[in-house]
Amino acid sequence: MKQLLEAGVHFGHQTQKWNPKMAQYIFAQRNDIHIIDLQKAIKGLRAAYAFVRDIAAAGGTVLFVGTKKQVQNVMKDEALDCGAYFITKRWLGGTLTNLTTIRKSIAKLQEIEQMELSGKFEHLTKKEVSLLKKEKNRLERLLDGIRDMTKFPQAIFIVDTKKERIAVLEARRLHIPIVAIVDTNCDPEEIDYCIPGNDDAIRAVKLIANVMGNAIIDGRRAFEQAKLMKEKQETTAAVEMKDISEKIEEDN
Repeated sequence: MKQLLEAGVHFGHQTQKWNPKMAQYIFAQRNDIHIIDLQKAIKGLRAAYAFVRDIAAAGGTVLFVGTKKQVQNVMKDEALDCGAYFITKRWLGGTLTNLTTIRKSIAKLQEIEQMELSGKFEHLTKKEVSLLKKEKNRLERLLDGIRDMTKFPQAIFIVDTKKERIAVLEARRLHIPIVAIVDTNCDPEEIDYCIPGNDDAIRAVKLIANVMGNAIIDGRRAFEQAKLMKEKQETTAAVEMKDISEKIEEDN
């Protein structure tokens, strides 16, 4: 609770900008600002943590989305720390619903990178090289965080569902569960795991994104442990079968 207070998670938007559907998450209003109920925020955060951890524990992936300027670095850093996919510059329409086309753009980026590494740029004109580098920079800026995303993520974590409206619609269309920080001006009914909170303050976003990142790290640790246990059991079973086979041969 103290960390949430210090990070300003409880500060909502101005009262005239509110979405009435957020009423259940609002504790009070002060100086024309809605105050979010931190007990509800903690409840939502715990549920989201458990859900994301379970996804990672099953070997699933999560996509972090936050393109407004003040949260871009926070979301990217947290995603990199936990190994999640991320989009922090601009959501390209069809990122989920037209993933095949997005993959073609990623293939183009990889092709340009390979040309540069192999020395093919040396055989091109300065203008051609300049155009290719410009295209590479553009594609890196937009797609670097999802270059390895060959299939749909098992969940998407969003900051500011109002700004990321297209991402919300695409995820809902594909039945991809949405975890999100939902401020007082947003619609919580569109979100599967709603974390009521301030989606503008950097400290608030960092705190919540860090919890989501830790959920992925904890889940992956459990996944790896389960994998090792399974491999150990399979190895033990194989050794036992070999011993049985050898004994049968000896008896014969």
